[in-house]
Amino acid sequence: MRRERLFFLLVTILFLFSVSVGKVRAQNLIRIEGSVIDSLTQERLSYASVSIKGTVLGTTTDEAGNFVLRVPEGSDSLMVTTLGYQPYVMKLNLGRTNRISISMLPTSYELKETIVKPGKEKYSRKDNPAVAFVKKIIDSRDRDNPRNKEYYSYEQYEDILIGLNDYSDAREGSWLYRQLGSLSDFVDTSSITGKPILPISHKEQVADVYYRKSPLREKRVVKGMKNAGIDEMLTEEGVKQFLDEVFKEVDVFQNDVPLFLQRFVSPLSSIGPLFYKYYLMDTLVVNGEECIDLGFVPFTSEGFGFTGHLYFTHDSVNFLKRIELNIPYEINLNFVDRMRIIQEYERSPEGLRLLTKDDIAVEFKLTSKSKGLFAHRIVSYRNHSFDLPQDATVFNESAPSIELADARRKPEDFWAQYKDGEGVPKQRSVESLMAQVRSVPFFYWTEKVLSTLISGYIQTSDEGGPFEFGPMNTTVSGNTVEGVRLRAGGATTTKFSPRLFLDGYMAYGTKDRRLKYDALAEYSFVDKKKFRKEFPVHSIRAEYSYDVNQLGQQYLYTNADNIFLALKRKENNLMTYLRKAELSYKREYYSGWSYAATLRHQNEMGTEYVSFKQIQADGSVLPVKDYSSAELELNLRWAPNEKFYQTRNYRYPITFDAPVIALNHVFARKGILGSDFSFNRTDLSINKRFWLSAFGYIDGVAKAGKVWDKAPFPMLIIPNANLSYTIQLESYALLNPMEFINDQYMSWDLTYYMNGLILNRIPLLKKLQWREVVTFKGFYADLSDKNNPAMGHEGLFLFPETTYSMGNEPYMELGFGINNIFKILRLDYILRLSYRDHADASNSGLRLRFEFSF
Repeated sequence: MRRERLFFLLVTILFLFSVSVGKVRAQNLIRIEGSVIDSLTQERLSYASVSIKGTVLGTTTDEAGNFVLRVPEGSDSLMVTTLGYQPYVMKLNLGRTNRISISMLPTSYELKETIVKPGKEKYSRKDNPAVAFVKKIIDSRDRDNPRNKEYYSYEQYEDILIGLNDYSDAREGSWLYRQLGSLSDFVDTSSITGKPILPISHKEQVADVYYRKSPLREKRVVKGMKNAGIDEMLTEEGVKQFLDEVFKEVDVFQNDVPLFLQRFVSPLSSIGPLFYKYYLMDTLVVNGEECIDLGFVPFTSEGFGFTGHLYFTHDSVNFLKRIELNIPYEINLNFVDRMRIIQEYERSPEGLRLLTKDDIAVEFKLTSKSKGLFAHRIVSYRNHSFDLPQDATVFNESAPSIELADARRKPEDFWAQYKDGEGVPKQRSVESLMAQVRSVPFFYWTEKVLSTLISGYIQTSDEGGPFEFGPMNTTVSGNTVEGVRLRAGGATTTKFSPRLFLDGYMAYGTKDRRLKYDALAEYSFVDKKKFRKEFPVHSIRAEYSYDVNQLGQQYLYTNADNIFLALKRKENNLMTYLRKAELSYKREYYSGWSYAATLRHQNEMGTEYVSFKQIQADGSVLPVKDYSSAELELNLRWAPNEKFYQTRNYRYPITFDAPVIALNHVFARKGILGSDFSFNRTDLSINKRFWLSAFGYIDGVAKAGKVWDKAPFPMLIIPNANLSYTIQLESYALLNPMEFINDQYMSWDLTYYMNGLILNRIPLLKKLQWREVVTFKGFYADLSDKNNPAMGHEGLFLFPETTYSMGNEPYMELGFGINNIFKILRLDYILRLSYRDHADASNSGLRLRFEFSF
């Protein structure tokens, strides 16, 4: 009976609507067009309801906040309503065409009439009471910080939901959704727009956080944790680190606010008065206290800033009670369509600010027309304390986060106690949803294919077997020496053993007809969750390999035989064959320190393209087949607070905020274990990102190194040349392999991401949301007489004919680029600034790279 009543009601509504519309069409219609905006932030409001008061005639604003409506003559009033704003009613004075702009007042609180209504007013910082007020707040912003106390602890509950946005039953009419079955029972509601969403990932965590001021320590004890969803195909730790950075807890009392892997200028930044317009609104009541409403908008809406309100108590203390942040409509931020951040604070008896709620909701869109994703992260804080923890030994733990043994086995009543607060999301059955869709063959195989593309490996069972094949992007490749290169390999997983790992491959070249191989065994002294290279590494490793060695070509985050690097700007033939045996020990610490020691024996063999011609005592030259070296390599690295996404073989940096410093030394002695040369080489590198607040950021890498002894040229310093058409980090796009060979060097690599600093101010170009990139890299090196074969020293190898001597000027490349093209592409034009007269030199060129950034 319920379905019949619902059907009857729907028919009745449609009938009344058709009658009303029919009457309107019989009259002369007048066109009204306009836009709906936030009265303070000037942000466009999409999907607002616009109607003629007292009728069913109406429409909604589009994604840009615009609307078009045809109304009959004599229409009296226009009504606009949208979630989170006071209804707006205006009298109509109709002409034939009408253009209107409607400003809406927020209804988060019952606002009185505002003192200032920003629009196209002449804003001045001089003698502005709002600017004076905010400067006073900035000067005292560290006064109420609870971390001024010696100890600080609290309990934190975190809930993260990710779902398909604007989900409707109409989708279920498509072939794909018919296969999945009805999903309506799993639909939730967006807290920003009230749109229906279909949850696809849900994570919860409860932790106790302990802070100590001196010596500085902050530890997190995870008491409860659970997650489910489509992102299970990704690495858990990598996803957690990524989400922690994307949805980082906002602290407006700092100059910069890390969010979406970018840096936003805080409304309470020391440069805030230069970046924002401030407005003192009328006073209002927030949680029982009379507060001053400080509104703010950035001068340039395309820059990385916020719009919103800060609410301070209306007393001599001006204590911050609540924060409401949004992003400007025209901000040059990728994939983020809407965002809302709400924070609430309580005042401790000592007057310190205690964060009680941190609520961020975001709507992501790949394109303006796509439905996109909805993400909601809400964190509640309670049980604040400034006492010494009962168990102070928590500060002695090495890991910043300690997960209790039963954290993943908590019963439902444990989670229920954290879900009764205002705004805390209700329990969602993502587990049931994923079980339903994974029972569909199409989705099952789609997830398998995506998992393979992301990880590069093929699983041997649904649950993840003890062995996986891969990496698949190296299955087929090619080069001049090997011809077509075919490769097959794989590795064991933690299902085989959480501590013992086996890895290897076999490869064959159709031209050289040689079989190459690599076999690796590693024992970890700590259990691993998924990969052997998971942080922290504490292991001993043995490896034996025979393969080609591409001299002067190294790739940081991919394999040299990756099929996507097969297209080269010139012939790739400067290779040797290298047989290598290694035994290494490595240990990493949560403090950021790590060290490693490697014993290595290698035998390198020449080819027709790279031959070894050794100078004899009488000055003659004798071809030699190979040379051998037995080495001890020592590595020391410091990377505090390093954030990265971990895959099986690589760590992709998420941020470079903290410096990464590495010191390496290689030592060999002639005659020991068959070594043909004595050898010492030292290298030092420093990697750091420098944030320039509203002006973007600079990624910088500085290196220096020296070979202290006489050695054959493959053991000297060969700058890293990139022969592909892609942009590769810490390599030179226009340098040829072995164009220079030296025994001491210093190098730099600077990349300035300007984040649209210039293009955002050009009227037409700013709509493209392109961002400028400037690169400047180079090296200055020298070859001492002891390693210069031109000096005729016995035992040295003659350099290849393609090698040049470096003069008094450094090798330099300057690049001008545009990134954010179609939101995923970066295109650089590279100029070679020095040594342009070398034969076969590339003096300029275009290089590209797929870059996904917010």
